[in-house]
Amino acid sequence: MSSTPLSPKPRSIGTKRTISIVASLYNEELVNSLLNSTIEELRRIMPSITVPVYRVPGAFEIPVCAKHLIENNPNDAIITLGVIIKGETDHADLVGNSVTTSLQNLALANNIPIIHEVLLTENREQATERCQGVKNRGPEAAKAAVTMAELFSSLNAIKDRKTGTSNG
Repeated sequence: MSSTPLSPKPRSIGTKRTISIVASLYNEELVNSLLNSTIEELRRIMPSITVPVYRVPGAFEIPVCAKHLIENNPNDAIITLGVIIKGETDHADLVGNSVTTSLQNLALANNIPIIHEVLLTENREQATERCQGVKNRGPEAAKAAVTMAELFSSLNAIKDRKTGTSNG
């Protein structure tokens, strides 16, 4: 198995992939920029990909939507997008920690890649840079999701060959 980075050009993949996105509506302008750049990069890397998008009120609701998708929809990976901007209270830290822990637990318990781009930033300027600027996290989320979906597909194929089963 190679650890080479993804090709910058679209690739032809034999099986069709589904990568779902769960995106917060809170800080909508910023999240929409992150969402658009994520989808654009997914389609650039893998033109035949299916990318259903699910919108939730805020970051705190992202894990429960991801859990529902895992239990009810076939996905090769899930990308989670949101923006939490710190304020004067500990609320942002509490939400950020809760979301992070919940998403990691879901990924581990269900053996599915969940790409965590629920950004916890110090201020709006930092958030804008990571959603619309040169540090835009959307393309990175897309690349990570495709990489993990392909890795898991390869790992499953190896397992299937060893056990003589097929999940295709």
